[in-house]
Parts: sequence; structure tokens; C-alpha cells
Amino acid sequence: MISTYPPKRLKTSRHLTIQAPQPSSSIVPGKPGHARPLRRWVQWGFFLLVLWIGIQFSIFVFQLQQGKTPIVERPPGVEAFLPLSALISLKYWVMTGVLNSIHPASVVLLLFILSIALLLKRSFCSWICPVGFVSEALYLLHKKLFDRPRFLPRWLDYPFRSLKYLLLLFFLKGILIDMNEPALKAFIDSPYNRVADIKMLLFFAHMSETTLWTLVILMLLSLLTPHFWCRFLCPYGALLGALSWMSPFKIRRHPAVCVDCGNCSRVCPANIRVHRHRAIISDECHSCLQCLDSCPVRGALTVSLTRKKIHLKTKLYPALIIIVFLIFIGVARWTGHWKNSISLEEYRYHIKHLNEPEYGH
Repeated sequence: MISTYPPKRLKTSRHLTIQAPQPSSSIVPGKPGHARPLRRWVQWGFFLLVLWIGIQFSIFVFQLQQGKTPIVERPPGVEAFLPLSALISLKYWVMTGVLNSIHPASVVLLLFILSIALLLKRSFCSWICPVGFVSEALYLLHKKLFDRPRFLPRWLDYPFRSLKYLLLLFFLKGILIDMNEPALKAFIDSPYNRVADIKMLLFFAHMSETTLWTLVILMLLSLLTPHFWCRFLCPYGALLGALSWMSPFKIRRHPAVCVDCGNCSRVCPANIRVHRHRAIISDECHSCLQCLDSCPVRGALTVSLTRKKIHLKTKLYPALIIIVFLIFIGVARWTGHWKNSISLEEYRYHIKHLNEPEYGH
């Protein structure tokens, strides 16, 4: 018997309460959770990888601007920050069977991110995404500033969360519906798309005052309301949230052993009432597994296909993410769809003409 949990009190009338039975002695206390340290290692690993890619790409572009031959190669991983180009290229690939060589890594990384969303819900947001990593750091600061996490009331939270889906629909309509094959090819071969990664780097390296204040405001809003960008505005998160509904692996609660302590709901950074559901199907679930870490009873919460079959151990969760990531990168390298086909001579030409009209949006 778990003596640390007081018996629950069940209301039977306005003036009378009775005590519910304490948990049975068959309930086994859970071990201290280890998902959090594992996730921290994975987060830091991907964050440092992104940082290294950014430094390497900055050196590559800076030396080209100086008229020098770069001492480093352009890292294909920088294309992870070109989701619209990736979606356009993916549609063109589906329509024509041709995967273009301008930003092939962007398509590979997009397919990886969509795949783990279908398999492991929005795990990309809480295990890999650098923006999610920063958002979580701001969330930790938010909890230090306030006595408890302060989310928007649900009557206001739901309409605000719809904003990211409206942004997603805007982009999906513009690409999947409005762009035909000639329009797709024209964009892929355009001067702008060929240097979209360089334009993105220069946008942040020489950001305008408007951009700077926009970022400051978003950070301040994230301090006041947890995960403001991710929860209300990120169209990428909306896409992954929609796909996560189809994920076979979900966090499931087993009422037979659950003691209704509510720990899982209190620690959930997405403000999901985990203790009230048998399966967490919410599009806001990032699969951070903090609820599993907080659960005091072994087996009360699991990541599984069903409540009785194929339970996914916590240690296997990050291993699956990394294995799928390495498979996508390995196959792309093996098939020659990782590095782009733009030569240094072409890059030098584009950099000299970046301010010309054809390089605009």
C-alpha cells in the first residue's frame, strides 16, 4: 500500500462525504522518472548540431562575400529552415517523380519530421526543435517568476490556438491548391529559391528594427503565457499537431492502477488534463513524457499502441527518434539526394546580385 497518498474524498450529498478505499496493495510504486534527463541530452545534442550548422554556414557565406574560396563546405542541414521550399519541392516530386537538386535536403528533413509526427506525435517540438528548446527555457523562467504556470483561460485559449491552423491553411492553400506544375518549377528554379538559405541568414544577421522588436515581443509574451509562439502561432506545429492525431503511439492512462493524484496534469507544459483521459489524443501533446516522470505508480501511464499491447519503454523513445533521423540522412546520402548541385561559381554570382529585384520574394 502507498501510505504517502491520502484517501480520496467522494461527494455523496451537500453535507455528507465518504472516504474512498485507499489504493490496493497490488499497486507498485514507480521508480523516479528518467525521461527528462534523456530528453535534455537529445535536446542539447540537436541544439548544438544546429548551432554548428549555423556557424559553418555563416563562415561559408562570409568567405564567399569576401571573394574567397570557403574553407568549409556548405552544410546541407541548413535547409531544415526552408519548410516552404521543402513543401513546394515535395509536391513537385509527387507530381513529376523528380526530386530537384536545389534544396534536396529540405525535402528529406521535412519527410523525417512528418514521419516521426505520424509515429511519435509532436515529439519533434519537444525533443528536436531549437525554437521549442528556447521556448522551454522561457517556460522554466516563467515558472520561477510566478508561483505556478499561468495559462490563458480555456475560453480564450481555444480561439487563440486556432490562429496557427489558419496560418497553416493559408500556406497549404497557396502551395497545394493554387500552385500548378509550371508554377512549382518556376519557383524551384528561381534565383530567390537558389539562395533562400543565404537570404534567411542575412535576414537575421542584419535584422531590421521591426524584426528585432517582433522577436522581443514574442519572448515577452512567452514569459507571460507559456509557449506563446509554439501554442498559438507556429504553422509547423499546427501541421505536426494535425498529423499527430493519426499517431498509433499515445500516452495512455490505466484507471485500474491510477490513484488520481493529478501529478501528470500539474506538470504538463501543454496544460492537458492527463488524469481525466484514458488516451491523450490532444494535438497539443508534445510527447515530452513529463507526465510519465511524475507518475508515482508503475504502469499507470504508458506510451503504447493500446492499453494492453506494445508498450514503448522510455529509453527506447529517444532511440527511435535518433534511429529514424539517421536512416533518413543515410538514405539521402546514399542516393545522392543530400547535397545540392549549386557550384561555388554560381554562388559567387548570386551573392553579387542579391539586391536585384529577381532575388526578392
